[in-house]
Amino acid sequence: MKKKVADTKRRKWLARKARTQTALARSERVSLTVFRSAKHTYAQLVENQTGKTLGSVSTRDQSIAGESSTGNVEAAKKVGEAIGRIAKEKSIDQVVFNRNGFLYHGRVKAVADGAREAGLQF
Repeated sequence: MKKKVADTKRRKWLARKARTQTALARSERVSLTVFRSAKHTYAQLVENQTGKTLGSVSTRDQSIAGESSTGNVEAAKKVGEAIGRIAKEKSIDQVVFNRNGFLYHGRVKAVADGAREAGLQF
């Protein structure tokens, strides 16, 4: 049974998230999941069969953020490059990109571009 969500913005986000989840459930690759909040960007590698997190990076890490702002495209690109390095260390070359219901532009796209530059294919 579906729950009613009063907030229109949140309801639309949950609908986009559900649509992307059904497509990603069929894949056997490791998924690169992105979440963005107002101040930070998070990325993690999740094995789809077990649901186990293989690695994660966020702008909350001092090695990524440093002294610069954390809620911008440059910081998101650093997150993508860092998650790409973690994937290479774990010998993962191909992933499925899970944008988690967010539109593919801005910081979400920057994470994807950074991961591609680090050598991930999706």
